[in-house]
Amino acid sequence: MKLRSTVLLFVAVLSVLSVSSCVKKYTCRCLVKYSGAPGMPDSTYNEYEVYNNKKGAESVCKEASFTKEQDGITLTETCKLY
Repeated sequence: MKLRSTVLLFVAVLSVLSVSSCVKKYTCRCLVKYSGAPGMPDSTYNEYEVYNNKKGAESVCKEASFTKEQDGITLTETCKLY
């Protein structure tokens, strides 16, 4: 019985370590671009940190991308994970 509980404890600790070790710090970099009229601001980048596993971080970063149009001016923010 003691061996079985030790094995279960080892498996539980290993599971926790494997899950927590997947979480890393990623950088989501977004290109902000205006178009539709002369004299618009130059393109810029916004960056923010994402703490997640790679798949989750990619999802969060991709969801930050958007396009918005108002009065003939288009704002496009395209985000990529680094």
